[in-house]
Amino acid sequence: MPDKSAESAARFLKKLKKAAPFKISKVLTDNGKEFTDRFDVNGERTPSGNHLFDVVCNKNDIEHRLTKPRHPQTNGMVERFNGRIEEVLKQTGFADSKELEITIKHYEKLYNARIPQKMIGHRTPLDALRKWQKEHPELFVKKIYNLAGPDMKIAIVVLHSTFRDE
Repeated sequence: MPDKSAESAARFLKKLKKAAPFKISKVLTDNGKEFTDRFDVNGERTPSGNHLFDVVCNKNDIEHRLTKPRHPQTNGMVERFNGRIEEVLKQTGFADSKELEITIKHYEKLYNARIPQKMIGHRTPLDALRKWQKEHPELFVKKIYNLAGPDMKIAIVVLHSTFRDE
């Protein structure tokens, strides 16, 4: 997203809900101002109950959970993914922001379709999602399908996707 605002976070969640092949029942975020005003830091924030991200969650019957403050390990899978992206970025020089964007998107596809993850039974996220759909079809709102591409076919997996305004 172009910024860390509540509007961008809410827009992301709306796009995620529309794109996801499964029903979203819970979302876990950190305590950033873009996600919530329920967490009071040094008495500076008073929860309103009307934060834009929370409102979108409530309208879509999504439980919004918050991580424990100053404990990034609470959200370990996301932190590990971000660490892997950071490793890729440190090893590569980019001519411009477009090249950086293409590299991140390519890695996202590689991660979802080709890199097995210990936390999901040494499967790729795509394989785990397909297995999950087979075992619990009632949780899905649409089929997982492949995108044609010159280097590989990739299923739409929005587990770690970055949405941009068009």
